[in-house]
Formats: sequence, C-alpha cells, structure tokens
Amino acid sequence: MLHTLHVIIPCYNPPTGWESALAERFDQFRTLLVSDSVKVGLIVVNDGSSVNTESSNFQKLEALIPGVQVISYPTNMGKGYALRQGVAQSDADFWIVTDMDFPYTKSSMLRIWETLKAKGGIAAGNRDTTYYEQVPLTRRLLSKALRWLLRNLLRQPIDDSQCGLKGFDEKGKAIFLKTGINRFLFDLEFLMMAHSKVIITPVPVELREGIIFSKVGWKILATEMRNFIGLLIKKHEA
Repeated sequence: MLHTLHVIIPCYNPPTGWESALAERFDQFRTLLVSDSVKVGLIVVNDGSSVNTESSNFQKLEALIPGVQVISYPTNMGKGYALRQGVAQSDADFWIVTDMDFPYTKSSMLRIWETLKAKGGIAAGNRDTTYYEQVPLTRRLLSKALRWLLRNLLRQPIDDSQCGLKGFDEKGKAIFLKTGINRFLFDLEFLMMAHSKVIITPVPVELREGIIFSKVGWKILATEMRNFIGLLIKKHEA
C-alpha cells in the first residue's frame, strides 16, 4: 500500500538562494525513502515574508521541486500558525514538520519517519547534550530551563518539547490542528494536549554542521512567557 508523507516547512524572510538549498536538502531526505512504499511531498508556508518571496522565487522552487505546494498570506503570524495552515491543507497520511534550513541531520529525519511508520502517533525529536555545544548561551539557558520545568513542574514524559523536528499520523494531526499558540510554544502545547491520547515516542536527533541560530528577542520571550503561564493554568484546570 502506497502511503503519502508531507514535509511542512514554515518560511519567513528566507536568505538569498534559499530555493536551491531547500530543494537540495529535501531531495536528500526523499532519496532516503526511495525503497519505502511512500510518496513524499513538500509544503512551504510563506508566513507573511517581506523579502526573497516574490513570485519568481516560488517559480524557481517549483522548477526545482515539481509538485511543491506553496501557501502564502500577507501578515506574519508565527511558526505555529504557519505549520497549522500547512498541515490543514495537506491530504497526506503522515506529516513531518521542521524548519526551512532542515537543521537536523538526514539520519535524524529518517529516524523520525521510521519511528512514525512503526509506531504511529507522534514521533518527537529529542536532542542530546551535544546540542547545547552548538547554540548561543541565551538559547542554551532557555532550553535547559524549559526542560527542567517540563520534568519537575508540568510532569511531562518528554522534556524536550521545543525540538523543531516532529512527525505524526492522522490522530496526531487532529490534535495538532487544535493547538492555538501561534509562535514557539505551540510545540509544548501540542505535546501537552496529546499526552495520554496518542503514543508519543521520543526520537534521538542531532543538528547538522553549520547551523546558525537567530537571536531570541525580549518581545518574543515576553509573549512566550504569557503562553507558558496560560498552559500552566490549563493544566491546573484540567
């Protein structure tokens, strides 16, 4: 039986030349699945970008990846919102969500797919300690603090909610589309909502070499703190 897998990518103000880089990394991943009974497609969600997202950019992408689906809207809404739009407009059997630069190794993405195919539910990327050697100090501290809170305050079975590589099946999709946080903590909201409803399997993943992380602004941190408090309240009320 032939299954379909869609990789959903949020796109916001990508760098010059992003089309070729994305096509190359997507093709590398798709090649790994050639022997599987799965048709792999790509959906790119243009989240209100203002640069490098003219019609010519997407025409180039479509020439490099025939069949790619592009979703665009004028106002930047955030990664969570963008991924929900992509998943909602996909008719696949399985989904993998990740970032524009495919920051995790090909073998990491393959492990996500193989786990998803074998167990269903949600395959959630779980970063090891080497991850912290590759990220700026602020991100390192924030990530470690959140993982501590997940273990000790929220009592979640998976403490790495913010890994930007996840896969899920139709049951996972139904929960994913019910999330409401538009920016970064949608990942945590998704796993909290899915806990005890579907199988969630942690999958070891590694960053590929050369990844450069953007800075996290204080405005974003303030918004995410409010979202985190909201999740705490919901858990207490549940």
